[in-house]
Amino acid sequence: MAIGESTIEMYRLHDPDVQLMLQVRDDDAEAFEELMLRYQARVVTVLEHLVGQRDQAEDLAQDVFLRIYRARKSYVPGAKFSTWLFTIANNVASNARRNRARRKEVRWDASPMDSRATPAVEQLAVAASGQMPARRLDKEEMRDIVRVAISGLNERQRMAVLLSKFEDMSYEDIAATMVLTPQAVKSLLFRARENLRQILEPYLAEGTPPGTSESPNGSPKSEGDDV
Repeated sequence: MAIGESTIEMYRLHDPDVQLMLQVRDDDAEAFEELMLRYQARVVTVLEHLVGQRDQAEDLAQDVFLRIYRARKSYVPGAKFSTWLFTIANNVASNARRNRARRKEVRWDASPMDSRATPAVEQLAVAASGQMPARRLDKEEMRDIVRVAISGLNERQRMAVLLSKFEDMSYEDIAATMVLTPQAVKSLLFRARENLRQILEPYLAEGTPPGTSESPNGSPKSEGDDV
């Protein structure tokens, strides 16, 4: 379906990244470098969550920007630049997972509540606390646990969560990126959050840090308690 002139003009006027991409279409190398500076780290982060490997994510990010550059002459701003960019990133990640599955390598497109996700979360929590989750984890530890938990979602739930959490996209923008309806995105995110809640719930409760003595009634003593 052809994109109307009013739609093109709207994105051209209100999205500075679209303005840059239109300059790229006119072979402005500096505009392309600016887009890469703005988005490369964000694309790598999303791809790492989707494919599970940092090195591969960095390689795929280069592929994403190469595709954008090769498509520059046919670029028409029918959506936000970020929506278009992450649509390409999602397609690149999907192709990479299919290729890896054909080679019978380890797959990351786990089903919700996959048995591999929860044990991995438990291992991280045990390593962080020295016991099963019995203390409040610090931000870095919790971030690692959340990352592993996200990897336990299925492919579509994972992508929706990443676009919502890391890119702060609206339902409409996520829908455009994933070729879904906004209502389908809303349902997808609801199911994803429920799955994440079930995985993470044991690790979100505040507990007793290792080495803290308890009073006879089972309550931690206040003296020396630095929690």
